[in-house]
Amino acid sequence: MPAPRHPAPAPSDPPGTPDGASPRRWWRTNRARVGCVAAVPLLGLVEPRLGGAVLIVALVLLWWGNPWPKAGRIVASVAAMGLLGAVVPDPPKEAVARDTVADAKAADTKRSRGAVPGTTATPAATHPPAADYRGQSLDVAYGRARKAGFLVTSHDASEKDKFVRGRSLWTVCFQEPDRTGTRPALDFGVVPKGAPCPKEDGRPIPWPTMPELVWKTWRTARAEVVALGVPTERVEARKAYRNDTLPEEGEYDDWRVCAHDPAEGEKVTGDTRATLYLSSRDNGCPEPDRGTGTTVDLPDRDGDRDPDYRDPFPDDRDRDTRFPNGIPRLGDSGGAGGSSGSSGGSHGGWSVCRHTRWC
Repeated sequence: MPAPRHPAPAPSDPPGTPDGASPRRWWRTNRARVGCVAAVPLLGLVEPRLGGAVLIVALVLLWWGNPWPKAGRIVASVAAMGLLGAVVPDPPKEAVARDTVADAKAADTKRSRGAVPGTTATPAATHPPAADYRGQSLDVAYGRARKAGFLVTSHDASEKDKFVRGRSLWTVCFQEPDRTGTRPALDFGVVPKGAPCPKEDGRPIPWPTMPELVWKTWRTARAEVVALGVPTERVEARKAYRNDTLPEEGEYDDWRVCAHDPAEGEKVTGDTRATLYLSSRDNGCPEPDRGTGTTVDLPDRDGDRDPDYRDPFPDDRDRDTRFPNGIPRLGDSGGAGGSSGSSGGSHGGWSVCRHTRWC
């Protein structure tokens, strides 16, 4: 009689995977797919070829083993390609010039072949004049010019001739039409957004310079700095004396400027932050170190770190501005305050004792 056969035991599930499912790879998670799509425009700003490589990786992750619905994968793929196209810079002017010249030669060849005795060659097609896009953001001008049928290129209009990356960060200062080919073209000379236009294409940007602000009031000096294009939140007030204290905002409008950074004559660019070092008019400015700021102390005869003009008792080390009039309330100092109040008496709730550590 044959021995009974028992079914083989089922293999155990791999650790950490329920029901025997294969472990999930990190690159097949939704977080990896979304992160790769988001990295396409960021890396495309740094290097267009690197952005293109990341786009390929993103498309592979979106379509290989992705449980998303087909519509969601299509939308994500189109979004990734659109983001890369938005940050990829325009083709170099040399390439556009070659295309334009080639178009012109082809048109001339067609006209010469079609010419016969007794007939005239068809003239080149004429194009309407381009609109004036100067002063507009490059991304707006680029879209409008392309919609009008122009082939668009751009370049840095300053003497630095930087690579134009991110069309929303630039402003059009100059535009030069090109009508040598069958396709009309426009070349935009641009500067960083917020920068003034140079007098001519390729010249330095005429940034304004910081004026002399010393001894002007905070209110007047700040208005002059803001008029140069510096946002109000980038104009900061600081004390000119190291041991001084600025009042609450609005209470130092009439304080005077002792020094400022940038200094007089320095350029005020689009990312400039201005710092004005102030002092009360009664104190004047540090001399002769007017240009340093926060490196000079006001007179402090009792050495309690309170300048004399604020200290109601400038000769008494134990009386300072931490208490009203330099004298603590009764009971605030424990037994000493209580005993001093009982021995020396009180006047209006304040200790008036003599020859103690509080008086």
